[in-house]
Amino acid sequence: MDELSNCRTKMHEPVLYQAIISALRPRDGGFYVDGTVGAGGHAWGILEASSPGGRLLGLDVDPQALDQARERLSPFGDRVTLAQASYTTLGLQLETLGWDSVQGILLDLGVSSLQLDTPERGFSLRLDGPLDMRFDPRAGICAADLINNLSEDELADLIYSYGEERRSRQVARAIVAARPLQTTGELKEVVTKVVGKGQSRVHPATRTFQALRIATNEELKALEKVLPQAMAALSPGGRLAVISFHSLEDRIVKRFFRQESMDCVCPPEQPHCACNHRAVLRLVTRKPIRPEQAEIAANPRARSARLRVAEKL
Repeated sequence: MDELSNCRTKMHEPVLYQAIISALRPRDGGFYVDGTVGAGGHAWGILEASSPGGRLLGLDVDPQALDQARERLSPFGDRVTLAQASYTTLGLQLETLGWDSVQGILLDLGVSSLQLDTPERGFSLRLDGPLDMRFDPRAGICAADLINNLSEDELADLIYSYGEERRSRQVARAIVAARPLQTTGELKEVVTKVVGKGQSRVHPATRTFQALRIATNEELKALEKVLPQAMAALSPGGRLAVISFHSLEDRIVKRFFRQESMDCVCPPEQPHCACNHRAVLRLVTRKPIRPEQAEIAANPRARSARLRVAEKL
């Protein structure tokens, strides 16, 4: 049984929130990182649980989110440090602060409610806005650049690889025929005509929007870059908690955790170990923790969330 299974019995807080706090085991005097601090909800819980002396570094590339986090976390004073930076710079950020190691790291991946509910950010299927989709408004390319400049084959490959959309070829063909596209509403209409409305509770354009967002922000590359840094930054007994929202992210996290918890990663057909690999992590969750139905009913966006936790040996 997973160590965090008792979180499922707590009734007054969402399962994932309780699981995260239980997983990271915040304590007085500990050092923690929220690599995707957002509006500061998880950071608040970590700081509260590590009172009176626990410290937290909160990173986010979104300045709007950081403004909210700064206001929300202000009661904790100098116990919290916020920086507009990608979690891919984790090692550098810790070096700048002079933190040799930390006792817990949280990565809450994907798009936030704040971003989805702001039409001009271009993430939402419900609210019409420009095709932006950048987590960091200072970043170079936006989703419109990809949609309007990539070839049909490049678009199809992107939508299939990052969105796992089975009709990616037809979707890409329809997008190219309708170009230029400038708003989320225009894109949604084009994709819906191809994919059809169907009976699923998931909007037919969801996979295409997901693919464009992942490509715009290079999310999978960023995740692959941060995981080794996070592992290196943890002190012995420190824990890394990762919440993913789609199979591509979860696959990367699962593979990394599994590999780093093994003493040998040689191919099965090789009779003797030649890799000299040694385990540096212990799996805390053998299977991902998922939200319960009551939590999903209260927050439908949580339906695809998966939490995995590993501990530094």
